[in-house]
Amino acid sequence: MKIKNRIILFFATGGFIGYAPFAPGTFGTLHGIWLYFFLYKMPIILSVSIITAFIIFSVFISDKAEKIKGGKDPSIVVIDEIVGMLVALIGLEFNLINIAAGFILFRILDILKPFPIYIADKKLPGGVGIVADDVIAGIMANLLIRLIL
Repeated sequence: MKIKNRIILFFATGGFIGYAPFAPGTFGTLHGIWLYFFLYKMPIILSVSIITAFIIFSVFISDKAEKIKGGKDPSIVVIDEIVGMLVALIGLEFNLINIAAGFILFRILDILKPFPIYIADKKLPGGVGIVADDVIAGIMANLLIRLIL
C-alpha cells in the first residue's frame, strides 16, 4: 500500500483505533473525549474554529478512506465519531457529568440515527455523508445535554 494511503488511513482510523476488533465507533468516540480536554479551556471562538477545521479535514479524509477501502462508510473509519464527540461537548465544562452524558447521548443517537441523522447518513455521498450524520448527532447530543442540565 502506498504511503499516502497509509497516512490517510492513519487519520481516518483515529491512529488505527478503527481497527479495534469490536465497537470501533465507540473507541473513536472515546478518542474524542481526550481531544476535547485540550479544547475546552480555549476561548469558544477558537474551539469552534478548530472543530470546524477538523470537520472539513474529516470529510476529506473520510472520502479518501472510503475510496481506498471500498464500500460505503467502512467501519474502520472513526474520525467521524471523533469529530461528532467534539461537537457533542463543545462549549460544555469538562466534567464527569457532561462527558458521560455526551458520550451516552452521542452513541445512542449515532447508533439509532433518528431523523434527521438518518437522512444525512443515507442520502449524502462520500465523506460528507460519513461525517454529516455524526456532526448532526453531536449537535443533537449537545442540545439535549443543555436542555437536561
